[in-house]
Order: sequence, then structure tokens, then C-alpha cells
Amino acid sequence: MSLWKKTVYKSVCLSLALLVAVTVFQRSLTPHQFLQEPPPPTLELQKAQNPSGHLVNPNSFWKNSKDAAAPTPTAPPGPQTWDISTTNCSANINLTHQPWFQGLEPHFRQFLTYRHCRYFPMLLNHPEKCGGAVYLLVVVKSVITQHDRREAIRQTWGREQESGRGAVRTLFLLGTASKQEERAHYQQLLAYEDRLYGDILQWDFLDSFFNLTLKEIHFLKWFDIYCPRVQFIFKGDDDVFVNPTNLLEFLADRQPQEDLFVGDVLQHARPIRRKDNKYYIPGVLYSKASYPPYAGGGGFLMAGGLARRLHRACDTLELYPIDDVFLGMCLEVLSVQPTAHEGFKTFGISRNRNSRMNKEPCFFRSMLVVHKLLPAELLAMWGLVHGNLTCARRLQVL
Repeated sequence: MSLWKKTVYKSVCLSLALLVAVTVFQRSLTPHQFLQEPPPPTLELQKAQNPSGHLVNPNSFWKNSKDAAAPTPTAPPGPQTWDISTTNCSANINLTHQPWFQGLEPHFRQFLTYRHCRYFPMLLNHPEKCGGAVYLLVVVKSVITQHDRREAIRQTWGREQESGRGAVRTLFLLGTASKQEERAHYQQLLAYEDRLYGDILQWDFLDSFFNLTLKEIHFLKWFDIYCPRVQFIFKGDDDVFVNPTNLLEFLADRQPQEDLFVGDVLQHARPIRRKDNKYYIPGVLYSKASYPPYAGGGGFLMAGGLARRLHRACDTLELYPIDDVFLGMCLEVLSVQPTAHEGFKTFGISRNRNSRMNKEPCFFRSMLVVHKLLPAELLAMWGLVHGNLTCARRLQVL
């Protein structure tokens, strides 16, 4: 190669090197980043482009709302798996020196001391329950010692099925045994039960009345992570009678995008101030005269889209010891009103416990949810309702 050609070759190479260096400097990229493929355009950039791919006038893009709608704000993407692996929950000692705190009953002091501990590790998980086309996810609150109730539900209204609109799947929500000396034994039995049925979600917190609120927020977080396509949820207790046929009939003309939250709704309920009542709430914990509207926890239906929004709304509130009321507070954050329905009977078909209506299968056949029945009563009523039952007329509650 002649000296002239070598000089030209070196000049071209040097020019290219300078061009690369200047480009890297102007874009504030490292050489490694410069060699990578360019990142995909952002949502804002894509919306600012016309069909030809060229950017429109930035001024008209931001100012002319008729030509381009403002981007809808969306929540940041959440975790793809359950992201709590350790229990790191220390007492809030700042409360212990407050005079009002010292005057509370021991179980309220314990609740407030650990109220900031919101999420715990999972012990049993079944994300596959939300795989495929799931139309209705049936979720049942239970405790580790009540295997007989879970078994009765599996044999009756919790039996999984395929509907014309998708699958109906069932899950039970549990914490751990409340008594330390029984925990290992019951945990072994539960692990065996789960190997048989594969339908238990369990988290590492104690099952107690006040911790029912933890069960609510843990399920909502779990649902947000693992169930992006589930359309509807039925959530109930393990001592209720449910008519799945009526649930599916009720949902037939509903859409999963609706703000659907249906149950036995209590309006203007007042906090109970009698200390001998299970639902007693001291004034320092809730000072308002009444609760927001809420559905009795025996059972309610909710749209899948609302459940995902409800998860984020609940995370903005401090935990409250009554789970039904807490969900009402979360709905209030979203400005969603729960809908009352005559087919949900949280307090029995008749509030008079001695009424014959509470034992009449023709009434049960027309309802969606009735509370409360023990396992033997549930199995007997299920057999009557689905046997050769002849009723004078069918109640119209759907």
C-alpha cells in the first residue's frame, strides 16, 4: 500500500472514531451503552408520533386535547411473585408511653403495637389456580383447625366446575394455628390436606379475629400478582351456604370491568361501644359516629378489576380490626358504593333464629348466600336443595 493510501486510510479511521466519540458525549452514553440496541420508544413518544412515524408539533401535542388525549395515569407494575420472604416485625414502642394507649384492653394494645406489620411470607401457594380462563374464583376464609368445614364445602358449593364462560376455581385462605403448642401438629395435617387437594393459600401470621383484616389484604395482594385474567370473585366464610348456580346466573349480564361489589350491605352502621361485645371498638380507634357502607363478611361478589384497584386503595389506609368494615373503608377511598342484594343473607334468611324459614330448603334454593350453617347442616341442606325438591313457588331474588 502506498504512503498516500495509508494516510487517507488513517484519516478516515480517525474521522470515524471522532464521530463516535462526539455522539457518545452528546448523548451522555458510555461506550457500552452506545453499542447496545436502542431502547424502545416510551409511551409518551409513541403517542406523540403520527402514523408516518414522525413527531408531531410538540406544542400542538400538549395543547390540543381534541387531537391527542392525555395519557391515562397507571399504577407502577407490581411484583410478579410473592415478594415477602422474611418476617421482620418489631413492636412500635412509641405508643407504649401514651396515656390513651395504656387505658386500652390488652388485645387492642397488641393490635396497635403491630398494626404497621402488613405483609408476611407465604407458606402454601397455588398460583396455578388462576391459570387459564377462570371466570369465577371462589375464596373461603378458614382456620387451620376447621378441616371439617373445608371438606363439607369441597363436597358442596366449593366443588370446582367448568361453566360456559370459563372455569370456577376454589381456594381457602389460612394463617397459622393460634396456639404455639399445637402449631407444628396442625401444620403437618394441613400440609397433608394441601397435598390431597391443592387448594390452600397460607401465610405466616396467626389466625385470630383481629387478623382477619390481614387475610383480606394478603388475598388482594396475591390476587393482584397472580390473577390478571380472573373475571369475578366470590369471597365468603366457611360456615355459609352458597348456591353457585344462582351466583353464575346473577353474573351472566355483568362485566368484569364494572365497579361490582354486591352483598348484604349495612348502611349507617354505628361502632359498638359496649366492651362485652365481640365487635367493640374504643373511641380512640374510631371516633366517627358511623361506618361507611360495607358488606357483611358472610359472603360477597366482586369484579376482578375492582379487586385489583381495591388492593392499592387498602394499602393507603391503616389496618382496622374489623375486616368487613375495613373493606368498606377501602371502597370509600375509591368512591365505590357496595350494592345490596336480597339474595345475600348474612344473618340467616330470617333474623329470628327460631324461624322455620331458616330450615326451609325452598328458601335456600332461591338464595345466593345464607349464613350460617355448620358442616352437618350444610351437607343436609345441600342434599335437600339438590334432591327431588318440590316448592310451591320460586322466590325472585336474582
